[in-house]
Amino acid sequence: MKTRFHWAPRRHILLAAELGLLLLFFTLRGNAAAMTWLVDHVTQPFKQGLSAVTYLVPIPLAELLYIAIGLVILSALICLPFALRRSDHRRRTLYLRLLSLVCFVLAMGEWFGLLWGINYYADGFQERSGLYAQPVTVEDLERVTELFTEELNALADQIPRDENGLFAVSRAEIFDGSATVYDALSQEFPFLAREDRAPKGDLFSRLLSAMGFTGYYAGMTGESVVNTDSPACLLPATIAHELAHQRGIASEQECNFLAVAAATSCGDPVYAYSGYLMGYIHLSNALYRADPELWRELRQQLAPEAELDIQYNNAYWQQWESPVDTVSQKVYDAFLKSYGQEDGVQSYGTVVDLLVAYY
Repeated sequence: MKTRFHWAPRRHILLAAELGLLLLFFTLRGNAAAMTWLVDHVTQPFKQGLSAVTYLVPIPLAELLYIAIGLVILSALICLPFALRRSDHRRRTLYLRLLSLVCFVLAMGEWFGLLWGINYYADGFQERSGLYAQPVTVEDLERVTELFTEELNALADQIPRDENGLFAVSRAEIFDGSATVYDALSQEFPFLAREDRAPKGDLFSRLLSAMGFTGYYAGMTGESVVNTDSPACLLPATIAHELAHQRGIASEQECNFLAVAAATSCGDPVYAYSGYLMGYIHLSNALYRADPELWRELRQQLAPEAELDIQYNNAYWQQWESPVDTVSQKVYDAFLKSYGQEDGVQSYGTVVDLLVAYY
């Protein structure tokens, strides 16, 4: 071991530092107060400064970074046999190459963990706001679903539509309206206040659709990225969801709730319609499971324009149902669980309890 250390002392010191940092993370992750302090005073300010740089470039640098990381790992593995064949000290070459690769992978993983992973262990929206998801009665669920139905109906004919009656607001206009989405909600919950930067359109949006994603937040670069190929009717709400992640909120269900709450309160009818539509879909699905008859009665009251948008959205995602979508969702489910989100992707359903508690 001593001989191996002398082969590459700096790399061994780097590995020791990375393992020490990893140990510190696992030691502190159960301490919400410590994690919250790190998020509030270290990682969030750093990410805001980082995003000021990354947003100087219009395309998502995160995707270029992910591609570069993949290429580095792939090239290291491909080149390894050739390096061993040329080497006179194969054991030493193998050890040093693998040591470098392990150091690189750990560095990338810890970069992600420090800039985003720790948010899963810090206080989220519920702890900061005091508004908690609680079990709801069918009657309360019906009342809130009815409220969302009424609001959707009132807004449906205010939205520009194409010759088929579908939501037809341009994506450029939607992105332009994103800067003030959280202004009103931040007055109610001051910890949400921050300067917003509009999410970037994904370079591979159709690939995101195939994987079943509408967008993601890249903590490694401080960028929010959205799927611009998916139906535009839910794009404003999706943008609001990703802007919630920019505020350090990691929980997907909390970000879905915040997307609805911010979009419906911002004063922009396009965002309000999209927010109510997203909320209605969650609430309506829950009501159908709880009482199909009540669901049927309320669904019959829904404006035809909103019904068309929902049907179009459903048809869009149905075309992408495939093993790729299934595998990607299972991978994301495992990722959420690895960071303590025990409900995995099913945690999205918790947004209904938050919506009922709030509205």
